[in-house]
Amino acid sequence: MSWILNMARLSVRKLFALCLCLSAFVFLIITFQVVEELGQFELAAHRLPLKEREELTQIQPFPDSGVLTEEKLSAASEDWYPFIVWWSPLTGELGRLGECGNNRCFFTINKSYHSHPSTHAFLFYGTDLNIESLPLPRKEHHHWALFHEESPKNNYKLFHKPVVTLFNHTATFSRLSHLPLTTQHLESLRLLTSHTFLLPLAQKNHLRHTLAPVVYVQSDCDPPSDRDVYVQELMKHIQVDSYGQCMHNKDLPSHLRDSTAMEEQSFYQVLAQYKFILAFENAICDDYITEKLWRPLKLGVVPVYYGAPNVHMWLPSNRSVIVVDPNEPPEKLAQYLKRLDKNDWEYLTYLDWKLKQEVSNQRLVTALKERKWGVQDITQDNFIDVFECMVCNRVWENINRQNEGLPLRLWQAEGDHLRCPPPKLFDFTVDPPSSSSLRHLWRASYDQSVKEARALRRLALRNRNFTVTQFWSEVFSD
Repeated sequence: MSWILNMARLSVRKLFALCLCLSAFVFLIITFQVVEELGQFELAAHRLPLKEREELTQIQPFPDSGVLTEEKLSAASEDWYPFIVWWSPLTGELGRLGECGNNRCFFTINKSYHSHPSTHAFLFYGTDLNIESLPLPRKEHHHWALFHEESPKNNYKLFHKPVVTLFNHTATFSRLSHLPLTTQHLESLRLLTSHTFLLPLAQKNHLRHTLAPVVYVQSDCDPPSDRDVYVQELMKHIQVDSYGQCMHNKDLPSHLRDSTAMEEQSFYQVLAQYKFILAFENAICDDYITEKLWRPLKLGVVPVYYGAPNVHMWLPSNRSVIVVDPNEPPEKLAQYLKRLDKNDWEYLTYLDWKLKQEVSNQRLVTALKERKWGVQDITQDNFIDVFECMVCNRVWENINRQNEGLPLRLWQAEGDHLRCPPPKLFDFTVDPPSSSSLRHLWRASYDQSVKEARALRRLALRNRNFTVTQFWSEVFSD
């Protein structure tokens, strides 16, 4: 009798498993059908004229007028939220509902929302800003926001007042922008003062038997700062180990030769053996400070810095970095470095702050303490999220002010939110001369970008779309 019961139980289990498999199969078939139908709908929507596409993508049945009146706001459901479009995408997200404190905004890279009545802002990643496509016409309530943390060599025309002042909101490396990103390459004071990679001076002195006193690692050659020409002249007067492609004279271990190894601990250990690191930026702009400065400071190596003219505002102490004077000959710098190399006491004055783990620059301490974003810190928002929420909250501020009958706030970028002087060349003899060098093109590129900036502003203020041909006609008519 028991074997009959066991067989019955087994049959029931098989039947249950069969039903479960059939249910899963049916679910998959239905899912594939839904996905296919959605794909066909999306394809059909993109083939429609813009006006008809807007009707398909409307979330709230607002009238075509882009200005939200009190009646429209009260008629909307509590789930209404403004749309913010990444016009030159940085995030790559097709659509996401972002939480920004008490406010919510829908972020998307879908440009078909351009004329949607719920669209209130357009975000631009500066490097990818394309004059062939701008969200024009621009309605009165449309906010334009610029995110650009990179060198001017990536898009020179952004660095002129006629263009940067087209934007309402900015997040740039400038301390004067609405969301300053000056310390974007510095994780924390803890890492800055850490002794993790710091070698005793006696060990560095011993390593001087096989290593130069100075190290240089660059593979982006001939940038606007003309750093390679300065370094080439400096190398005539002091030994420099150059591991990168620029002025290469020493090889890294094979496993560190790929650019992706630049953040490897073993790469840090190689650099930490040196007394000095040439930390030369690719462009010379106030507040444009990259990992080239912070990396040697974290490693316990004295940076020889050429870059932001106002770098003293950001140093951990007033004697932590040797700042290059571009008006002084490299030979003079070489003599100073040789003197420090032979004088332990004087050299250690540049590491005193590190040995004591003390940062005396209160501006730097305050900037790191008060910034609303973190670097490689999962416990904090990143600066892209904070930028998005800054725009979202400002959009909501004006929506609420309008709903309360108050005058709207106007945010406006200033010329100093993103600005760099024209690139200058050193007048040293380049050896060997290179007719293919980029160094002579940067000033011409800068001068051309001034005309492009003026042309772009004139066309944007006409508030209608324009072609590339029209843009260049405007440039050359300047």
